[in-house]
Amino acid sequence: MKNNEVEQSESQSKELALYYMKTLTDVAREPILILRPNLRIISANPMFYEEFQVSPEQTENEFVYKLGNGQWNIPELKNLLEKILPDKKTVKNYEVTHIFETIGEKTILLNARQIDAVQLIILALEDITKRKQFEKNLLDYTKELECKVAERTKQLSDQVEELKALNKAMVGREIKMTELKKEIEVFEKKGKNGNGKNGNGNHTNSQKQ
Repeated sequence: MKNNEVEQSESQSKELALYYMKTLTDVAREPILILRPNLRIISANPMFYEEFQVSPEQTENEFVYKLGNGQWNIPELKNLLEKILPDKKTVKNYEVTHIFETIGEKTILLNARQIDAVQLIILALEDITKRKQFEKNLLDYTKELECKVAERTKQLSDQVEELKALNKAMVGREIKMTELKKEIEVFEKKGKNGNGKNGNGNHTNSQKQ
């Protein structure tokens, strides 16, 4: 096979691969970019344009870092595309938080794949801002709940200690009252016994007279 035929075949393979990729990404539910090895954008799917509020004219053939008037000039994205991806070929769940001029602060989960056979890079961008905010709110609520539980537990513990002290005092008082009753009973018995002897003595003396 001649060189021209080889090049033509490779070109056709790349075009076919790109066609299938575009077809698949168009129906994807997350924003996706298809890039050349030099990081220029070949195309983006409808979800990308909707999510990041840019047009195809602003996107296609643009260098990815210049996208949106330089909004995508993100150090984490550069690190992913220029250092991590060329070595690993596939990167999953690479989290980036960035403030975009048009849509504000977003937390994006990047998934990328470098396909050397057709010299293409697929970059999927999942907006997880709401999920991260929900997780933060849940964490804050959990911490607040833990503080309230700890505070309530301490209050209950203090109340238990107060009840223990009160119970101890009441038990001590009951013991003292019981002891006092016994002493009174003993005293009364002694008093009765003493009166009986004196009475008997007086009665005997009167009879003798």
